[in-house]
Amino acid sequence: MRVIGIIAEYNPFHEGHQYLIDEAKRLVADPRAIVMTVMSGPFTQRGLPSVSPKHIRAREALLSGVDVAIEIPFTFACAPSERFAGGAVELLYRTGVVTDLAFGVDCKDPGLLEELSLVEPDEDVLKKALAEGKSFPAARAEAILSNYKGSADADVVSDTLRQPNSILALDYLRACKSMNTGFKIHMIPRKEGCSATAVREALAKSNTASTSSIADALMNKMPDKALSVMLSSLSHKEFSIPDHEEYLKDTSLEVRRSRDLSSYAYMTDGLDGFIRNNIDKDLRTKHFTMPRIYRAIASLMTGQDADYVKDEKHVQYIRVLGFSNNGKYCLKIMGKCARLPIISNASDALELYSSNPRLRKQFELDLLSNDVYARYAKMDPGYEWKLPPVKVK
Repeated sequence: MRVIGIIAEYNPFHEGHQYLIDEAKRLVADPRAIVMTVMSGPFTQRGLPSVSPKHIRAREALLSGVDVAIEIPFTFACAPSERFAGGAVELLYRTGVVTDLAFGVDCKDPGLLEELSLVEPDEDVLKKALAEGKSFPAARAEAILSNYKGSADADVVSDTLRQPNSILALDYLRACKSMNTGFKIHMIPRKEGCSATAVREALAKSNTASTSSIADALMNKMPDKALSVMLSSLSHKEFSIPDHEEYLKDTSLEVRRSRDLSSYAYMTDGLDGFIRNNIDKDLRTKHFTMPRIYRAIASLMTGQDADYVKDEKHVQYIRVLGFSNNGKYCLKIMGKCARLPIISNASDALELYSSNPRLRKQFELDLLSNDVYARYAKMDPGYEWKLPPVKVK
């Protein structure tokens, strides 16, 4: 059985995601192939609450060709590229059933990414670039280019490394190599004109309190099935689009309430002081990327401390968000092959708490992140305990 792993956020699910699923199936050329997506929960890799709840995004994906949806734990989902990629790849590997990994790339020559993934960044160049005030992604790209000895033009390599999706692709490839996953890799050029950022910008310009306004803004930007799921859920008041301004306003209260920010994850290099001094002002600065700032704030809001992120390098469970009929068969096999406990309902985790304190800590962070998210999505804070996996035919 071929099982295609896809790492995604679906924030929201758009035409590019549909293209990636369809193209991955075409490349594998097995009509019985299963598509398994590992996706973010309530917070995204960039550090902000997602547009819609994870179970809504899982349903959108399952109606669009995905067979199994599993969740990346908060500590890896809301994290820098290397940690995000490592957690996602490890999850797919620990299922024991994934054979292929497919992801989108901006690079015109995927072979160059394969080549660059083998290049170790020059540590001296990295430290120098960081000391000059460059962001970590920019400094890391410069450090990789410094050690690159291949035949590609330096400008081409530099342009490739400046693409955020290229850095993620490199980290996927590095994670696969370090874990010796054996996955067959499919790097698929992204469909032009499809961008989650563009969809979110269109959504932000709409009246998010009006379902018809949202429908007008997102028509032809999301596949019909996915858009229908979102609109139906909104009309039935299952959730509201989170207000990021309200969220950031509340974070300013939390910052003023906290005596010491330095113990929280990602608050190093003076970011704790910067946030404290600027939380009520414009947080944009050349010294820190906005995702870095938002991830630090998310850690504050959920109580994720720096020592935990430093010490915990591995996912502790497989959290099933939903499945199709074909996916149900895959899950049955996964139950025999998985190298991690499988959690279908939140209550399943309780049975594992006493025997696995690392699982408990990681899952409790998930619960906290869901509670924070629920506040801004106008949902019941305990919704995580009430939702079974999404099932579609």
